[in-house]
Amino acid sequence: MTFDELKVPHGASKLDLAEFDSRSKAGLGDKRHARKILTSDCERIAGLHDVFATQTHHALLVLLQGVDAAGKDGVIKHVMSGMNPEGVNVYGFRKPSEEEELHDFLWREHNVMPPRGRIAIFNRSYYEEVLIVRVESGLLQDEGVTDGRGIWERRYEDINAFERHLTRCGTIVLKFFLHLSKDEQRKRLLARLETPDKMWKASDADLAGHAQWDAYAHAYACMLGQTSTPWAPWYVVPSDRKWVARTVIGGIVAETLEGLNLCYPKPSPQRRARYAALAAQLKSEESPSPDEPRVTSAPSRNEHLLQKESHNA
Repeated sequence: MTFDELKVPHGASKLDLAEFDSRSKAGLGDKRHARKILTSDCERIAGLHDVFATQTHHALLVLLQGVDAAGKDGVIKHVMSGMNPEGVNVYGFRKPSEEEELHDFLWREHNVMPPRGRIAIFNRSYYEEVLIVRVESGLLQDEGVTDGRGIWERRYEDINAFERHLTRCGTIVLKFFLHLSKDEQRKRLLARLETPDKMWKASDADLAGHAQWDAYAHAYACMLGQTSTPWAPWYVVPSDRKWVARTVIGGIVAETLEGLNLCYPKPSPQRRARYAALAAQLKSEESPSPDEPRVTSAPSRNEHLLQKESHNA
């Protein structure tokens, strides 16, 4: 399977998620083989990120969406861990604050978009505004929307235009939908409830979302179909097997960075000359090694006469 096979085609009004197998191995074979690939890709990402941080042409936005327990946190931990923390920001977007609700629905994410040379990872995003806000009654009113007719189509248009603006300004937008089956979500939520070390992850909201599975599946299908564009396509990532999801996303991130043909900035002739002079200055301060024989000059004629007088005295 190629990565392009995971892309949502542009122009679909609603995606049929049944066409994407959440248990697919994506051609990776077994878990051991996938781990080797992921390890190699993480090393590639780390090396490419060092060069990426020195350029001023591109920013990278990695956007992760999926139902509760789909594995978003695990992707960040296992795939992005090789990146230099100084050049990456990770944001998790939950319920908007009172201030955020007074602004447009793209405001809080727009405020933290990465500048060129940096990478931002969104754990959930503005897409929640056409997912949970669509499913949970009352949230639209909390945002001050009194007439919801046609609201979702308008928001799809706004998101597409926003992402086009980002890409035109140099931001690469990678969007991953972690495709989890209802039964696998049930198993993972159950593990959280029954395993003491995982109970900190559990919440009543997760179970409420699971109970509304069909409503969320419909919201995701519409969102994926309406917002997968040539400039910011969605990837539907099989996520029933965590190792598949992590390896696929790692491969796409590595391939994307590699496709930029990155290189370190070339110094100008003026900078080369300036730094050559500074290097020569530093070299002139070098002290001889303790192991090297100390070079002494022969005494001068005056020094020789003084030594002779001192000896005769």
